[in-house]
Amino acid sequence: MEFFVKSGSPEKQKTGCLIVGVFESRKLSAQAQHIDEISDGYISAIVRRGDMEGKFGQTLLLHNVPHTSCERVLLVGCGKEREFDGSQYKKLSSKTIKFLHETGTTDAISCLPLLNVKGQDLYWKVRFAVEAANDSLYQFEELKSKKSETRRPLRKITLFVESRADLPEGEKAILHAQAISIGQSLTKDLANLPGNICNPSYLAKRAEDLAKHYSAMKTTILDESELEDMGAGAFVSVSQGSDQPGKLICMEYMAGGKDEKPVVFVGKGITFDTGGISIKPSASMDEMKFDMGGAASVFGVMQAIAEMNLPVNVVGVVAAAENMPSGRATRPGDVVTSLSGQTIEILNTDAEGRLVLCDALTYIERYDPDIVIDIATLTGAVIIALGHEASGMMSNHNGLANEIESASEVTNDRVWRLPIWEEYHQQLKSPVADFTNLGGRAAGSITAACFLAKFTKKYRWAHLDIAGTAWNSGAKKGATGRPVPLLSQIVLNRSK
Repeated sequence: MEFFVKSGSPEKQKTGCLIVGVFESRKLSAQAQHIDEISDGYISAIVRRGDMEGKFGQTLLLHNVPHTSCERVLLVGCGKEREFDGSQYKKLSSKTIKFLHETGTTDAISCLPLLNVKGQDLYWKVRFAVEAANDSLYQFEELKSKKSETRRPLRKITLFVESRADLPEGEKAILHAQAISIGQSLTKDLANLPGNICNPSYLAKRAEDLAKHYSAMKTTILDESELEDMGAGAFVSVSQGSDQPGKLICMEYMAGGKDEKPVVFVGKGITFDTGGISIKPSASMDEMKFDMGGAASVFGVMQAIAEMNLPVNVVGVVAAAENMPSGRATRPGDVVTSLSGQTIEILNTDAEGRLVLCDALTYIERYDPDIVIDIATLTGAVIIALGHEASGMMSNHNGLANEIESASEVTNDRVWRLPIWEEYHQQLKSPVADFTNLGGRAAGSITAACFLAKFTKKYRWAHLDIAGTAWNSGAKKGATGRPVPLLSQIVLNRSK
């Protein structure tokens, strides 16, 4: 879909639909009031009859509004004016686009960016109107024999701004939003693919395709035998049980200064997780194709950065493997030696994500990173702690944690910091190795992060546990594309 910004008189624009807001209790927004005055009180008369209360998400489509050039006017309820914040704005933008798409409107002009949103400027309102629109219209139909058809799909949205002086900022916001949406759609596509298609070799091929498309990007693939030769015993202990060989995928985007240390993103890429010998229950095991959500988000943010052509150095590393039971699979009780030289007693083969990540986190020391953020659908325990609203965040550096929290506030892609105090490390003690890969049921997300922290002492590091936010279950089963907006914002903040 195409997006544009424009200033001027919205009532004079020839369009299929003009969108204006109404607050509780029947209070017209400034733009709705303007249209009302031009139309000799047409809107206020309808509102007084009670057809539009202004409750959040309410819609009313008006035809033939007098003295306007638009075919229709859509009134959208914005809720209580004093409570209208960024979260509500994004939800309202999404609801509005879905409604228009279903009515057969092919083009529309939205005055929603002219609303007062708590603490947000014009750039934010334009950008997140576009991101919300693209997110709401995403469909994954790649594997269906018959695609759904919309008779008259929504093709063009024009976002109104106050004056011509606002146009450059609005255009920049659209450019950024479209790039991030492209990355987020890639993340969803990869995560939604089943494990019989999206395996480590498939991810490696997609990474090579990105490098061919973007001149600033270079991709290097390490296969399982190379990982074994270099001593990445933790990684190989996971991949060796599968007929699909594991891959360490490194995507380098180097458009910043030569002396600029890179931001490094590391993604857990378990393309299907049976649990290995510690096999999972069969119920909902189909959703374990989403266990590469962290890897998918690394792909997404790398594409978004390249699309925006940002002058930064960023490395995306994906630890891709399939966790399967077989005669070659690792057994509970086995001890393996990681790339760092530290030994690990494997108590449960279903705690495998941390095993591929720990060797990836050691490998990336060669980049001399400024910061490192790993992203992983690591623990079910984080869902018990935080539900599906926020990703768990743990870090060995307060400044980096604050940086991530700040970006999460901008994007509404929320995180919540959890501690990784030394006391929690005690749960990882082993009588036969340096430590175990499992800390027990108590504080499961925290002890998983404590395990990873043992491999990140040489740089500033944060861990995002996205097991509760990377996908939706049930009838609307599918990837969310999180935390691509958050990761993109971190890089955008650093590029300024």
